[in-house]
Parts: sequence; structure tokens; C-alpha cells
Amino acid sequence: MNNQLFINKINLIVFLFCCSLFLWSNYLNQYITPLVSLFIILILGTSHGALDNYKGSILIKHYRIKNIFNFYFIYLLISIIFFSLWFYIPSVLIIFLLVASYHFGKEDSEILKHDASISYRIIYFIKGSLIVFAPLYFQFKETLYLFELINLDAKYLYFLKNNNLIDSIFYISIFSNLYFLRKFNFLNLKIICLDISSIILLFYFLSPLVAFTFYFCFIHSLRHIVSLANLLSPNDLKSGLNTFIKKAMPLTLLTALIFVCAVIYSSQYYSANESIIKVIFIGLASLTFPHILLEYLLKKNEKYFKNIISFSSWLLCGC
Repeated sequence: MNNQLFINKINLIVFLFCCSLFLWSNYLNQYITPLVSLFIILILGTSHGALDNYKGSILIKHYRIKNIFNFYFIYLLISIIFFSLWFYIPSVLIIFLLVASYHFGKEDSEILKHDASISYRIIYFIKGSLIVFAPLYFQFKETLYLFELINLDAKYLYFLKNNNLIDSIFYISIFSNLYFLRKFNFLNLKIICLDISSIILLFYFLSPLVAFTFYFCFIHSLRHIVSLANLLSPNDLKSGLNTFIKKAMPLTLLTALIFVCAVIYSSQYYSANESIIKVIFIGLASLTFPHILLEYLLKKNEKYFKNIISFSSWLLCGC
């Protein structure tokens, strides 16, 4: 099955699920605890970046770096630096939110048919900011609590709220999607409508943490996983998904182990739920920066990689 058709089916299922939230949102908010959110994120969420080690093996060939451990060292170093900055300079979270907005907007737009002009890069950022501002728009107090847990000064959020900037950015983010319809395409219209509706319904009915978990795992990550599976096996998506699971398993398990250890350590100073929430967001943020940088470098040198060997060949041969 074509990956675009498969992703469309996923989008439709997610949308139908979101439409039914008014029936059981209270149940989900009650029983999807921070621990359950952590489990779902570790299984589905982090796994969408679990092939970064294979992608890194491709990248270092281009930069003539012989030892793969140099890639691991740099990747981990970037994560550790960001993790450390978070505690010593909490305002670094603002930088993360800006980068994350661009990342969400870009990755979630990969399936849309459009060019790669600079104007679209600006739209990526505006479009992706919906994930940050939707919870602030619908559930300000609950979202404020989460941001305070991860060391963001509340004065920044109150400034946005008191100047009606949350409302403005929320609506601008929604309408920015119309830019993808400059040259009308029914498929783009369908994807955009399903995406926006699903995200709004998620953050309207569910608590910020639960809504983010569903978005991150079942919209953002799952879409990326399907795209990777299609690269691994262009003619057989099921085979591609099986290969992806096998290749992603080691790094996914390692990431899960690190997160669990971080929760156990953090629990000495905070409550269990507070520890889990801190680890989820600070951990994901620390992994996001090197992941985005890797994706950028791969995209920048895309022509070179096409000239040597296909991505799927590298992964399948285990290089």
C-alpha cells in the first residue's frame, strides 16, 4: 500500500477517535496518568528517531569521519549540553519551543504536496506553533502548571495571555495552513482539515499532557515511522514496518532505560508524577536538538546521498 494512502487512513482513524472524545474524555484524563503517557511515548514517540544511528552512519561518510563513535559522542554531547542548560538557564526552554514548533510544522507537512521555498519554512514554524499554543488557548492554568514544572518562568506566559497574543497566534497558526492551498489540491485540503480538527479536538477535550501524548505518538511520530518504513521497503509497507521495528528496537530500549533511570533518580527530589513529567519534556527536548540537526544535515546533503547509495540499502545491510 502506498505510504500516503496509509497515512491518510491513519489520519482518518485519529480524526474519528478525536470526534468521539466528548464521550470518554473524562475516562482518558483520569486513567492515562503521567506513567501511562511515559510508556506510550517511549514505545511510539521516541522510536521515530531510533534510526538516527543508521542515518548518522551515512552522514559521517560524507564528512569523511571513519569512526561511528564520533557520531555517537557528538549526538550525546549535544543532548547533554541542552539538558544541562535547561537547569542553569531555564529560559533556554523558549529556544526549544521555537525549534520544536518548526520541527512539528515541517515534519507534519512532509506529506503535503508543496515546494521547498523559504516562504514555506516560515509557514512550518507558524503551523507547528499550534502544538504549543493550543493547550495554552484551551487550558491555560493546566498548561501553566506543566511549564512551571519544567522551569519556565510564568511571567512569559502571563505576558502572552494579558496581551491577547495566545489567541492571536492560535488563530494565525490555524489559518497558516491555507498557504498550502495556494495551488488547490484536494489531497492537501483533506490532510489539512483532518490534522487541524484532530489537534483542536485533542487539546480541547484532553488534559495538556494526555493531548500532547496522543498528538506526539499517533500523529507526529506514527507518520514519520510510516515514511521511514516506506523508504526501507517502497513496494511493501508491511515489510518496511517489520524492518523498522527490528532496526529501531535497540535504540528505543536504550532510550527507555535512560528515561526510567532519570525518573527513579528525579523521584528522590520530586513526587512521582512531577518526576515523570519533567523527564518526558526535558528528555524529549534533549533528544530533539541533535535529531533535528541530523535531519537538517541529511537534507542539506541529500543530492550527495542519492548519488552514492539508497537510504534503504544502508539500513538493510546494517551499515
